[in-house]
Amino acid sequence: MPVYSMTGYASVSKPPTPAPNATPPSPVAVEVRSVNGRFLDLSLRLSDEWRHLEPAIRERVTHTIRRGKVELKLGGQRDVDSHLPTLHADVIHHLSALSQTLETQFPTARPLSVNEWLHWCRQGGSAQRPDDPWVLTLVDEALAALQAARAREGARLVAVLLEKVEQLELIAAQVEPLVPQVVARHQERFLARWNEALTQAGARADAELMASARERALAEAAAQAIRIDVAEELARLRSHIAEVRAQLMRGGELGKRLDFLVQELHREANTLGSKSTALELSALAVDLKVLIEQIREQVQNIE
Repeated sequence: MPVYSMTGYASVSKPPTPAPNATPPSPVAVEVRSVNGRFLDLSLRLSDEWRHLEPAIRERVTHTIRRGKVELKLGGQRDVDSHLPTLHADVIHHLSALSQTLETQFPTARPLSVNEWLHWCRQGGSAQRPDDPWVLTLVDEALAALQAARAREGARLVAVLLEKVEQLELIAAQVEPLVPQVVARHQERFLARWNEALTQAGARADAELMASARERALAEAAAQAIRIDVAEELARLRSHIAEVRAQLMRGGELGKRLDFLVQELHREANTLGSKSTALELSALAVDLKVLIEQIREQVQNIE
């Protein structure tokens, strides 16, 4: 399934089919653009002659796009010669009778203007204007072009993210062998201090000193256990990295899922850095957080 970026732009402009012996009509233009957004935020800017198509256009956009701030513009003049309103006799008769009744009941009321007569005649004739389907087809073409642009950008984002994921895996591979080395160094320090305490205790044979050495040993053992827990954070980090890769390969609507996984990656990297006392582990934890932040910025563009 394709991955769509929330950033894209497309425009389509075509003139309607002119009526026989009529002046060639001016083109109708559809312009649509989208940027990042947590939800679908749609803004329509339609010319007055196409404002009645807003519900149909809104339905088409919401059926095509799931997330992002979308702005669609529709402009251009219809062919006046070929699409003059049809004057229906029954509608004119009904409006005339209604107008006379209103004038009798409300002598001060303003009579209907020519524009209002034409408006009601059009409404009384056909609910759909002759060129409405053509304009909606033009909107469909613009939305298809936008989706194609968003898909191309989405493919580039996936390539960038997969590269970042590979870098995360390389850093995690460097961290893994360092964990037992750090534990071994802590064990060496612990044994050295313990032996020092035993030597002092044997020389002075002081019960109080023996108790103090025992407390120090317990504290060192507890600290060592905490350091060993870094392996758990590393295991969860690897699991989240693998899930990000799987989601990118699967495709579809990934934005929200990837955003959650990036938060989990950041949490594990922070914990890894805070628990690390070795300089090399701290440096790798910083590299992890820099990469994860770069991934987060790219994920914000995915639908």
